[in-house]
Amino acid sequence: MREIKNLRKAGERILQAIENREKIILYADADLDGVTSLIVLKEAIENLGGQVASIYFPDREAEGYGISLRALETLKQMSPALFISLDCGISNFEEIKLARSFGFEIIVIDHHEILDELPEAHIIVDPKQPGDNFPFKDLATVGIVFKLAEILLGEKMTPLLRQNFLELVALGTIADMMPRESENKIFISEGLAFLENSWRPGIRVFFESDLLNEYSFPNKISKIISLLNVRDIENNLPSHFRLLTSPSINEARKILSKILEKSKIRKEKIGAILKTVKERVADKDEPIVFEGDLWFDLTLISSVASQLVQELKKPIFLFKKMDKESHGTVRTPSGINSVELMKKCRQHLISFGGHPQASGFRIKNENLEKFKECLLENFGKD
Repeated sequence: MREIKNLRKAGERILQAIENREKIILYADADLDGVTSLIVLKEAIENLGGQVASIYFPDREAEGYGISLRALETLKQMSPALFISLDCGISNFEEIKLARSFGFEIIVIDHHEILDELPEAHIIVDPKQPGDNFPFKDLATVGIVFKLAEILLGEKMTPLLRQNFLELVALGTIADMMPRESENKIFISEGLAFLENSWRPGIRVFFESDLLNEYSFPNKISKIISLLNVRDIENNLPSHFRLLTSPSINEARKILSKILEKSKIRKEKIGAILKTVKERVADKDEPIVFEGDLWFDLTLISSVASQLVQELKKPIFLFKKMDKESHGTVRTPSGINSVELMKKCRQHLISFGGHPQASGFRIKNENLEKFKECLLENFGKD
């Protein structure tokens, strides 16, 4: 059976690191796919008697997307170590060069689009990379990590552990809006079947509360994912990581209570951004939406863009404007590849990457108008 390129190689390297008691750093995007990926890999390593020396989730507001220079400056004191990036890294060319110079050995595990070249990581696991013959290209990162965990654990993957991991795979895959077909369909089906009887306090707390009583099962899952996506960081750890790894139901209740408070504020802020963007584009007859502001919340504009693409049926480029540069998010209707479109305008960007329908970018403010003009010029061209 065909495997994802380098998956077994990555597994062998991690097993070697466990055996030799090397330092292992897990670095993951702070969205639900990244967080569930990190939890599955961390728990797989710990089940084998290994230890994770450090975990790191970048703050998108302060550091942007992916492996950040600030993170590397913080983590370099831990070198030498095996540095594993999850749900990011495939477009971090300069950062990975720097990480190598610090003495890190890099494994990138990602599922985002390849930007014509690969970073200089020691091992890259991404079904979309050249030479990968694995037939299904649309796994979430947590799906890839689950397959890695199967290699790592082998016969030690007990039915209970498998069930526990698949619950997280289902949540991460749905949250990342991966197509529900092929292996994703199997992972989601199996994972959701276990969810209501989960032993994990951070999942059980939802079903033991009154929060979900009025919803059908599919809507219960949507509600859980919506609440897990609420941003609340303590000790550099996002709330969904703290909740999904909480050791007791009492601690899980406390974290969920805080998430619910934040959820109300989040809803109001999303509404304000949505209203502003709609007002701005109401009189514009352009094939794309390209809007940003200093007061836009970087952690919320993806949700706004997702709503707008459904309503307006056109590509949505929203960005948070800062002093010298802007960080943006992109959502496009089916059939429009946002990454390929941005490739045509890459000369104006600091960095970019993601999925065809959901991606992001960093840009110097002085290039915003040039970038917009280039997008308009190239939109609709093959």
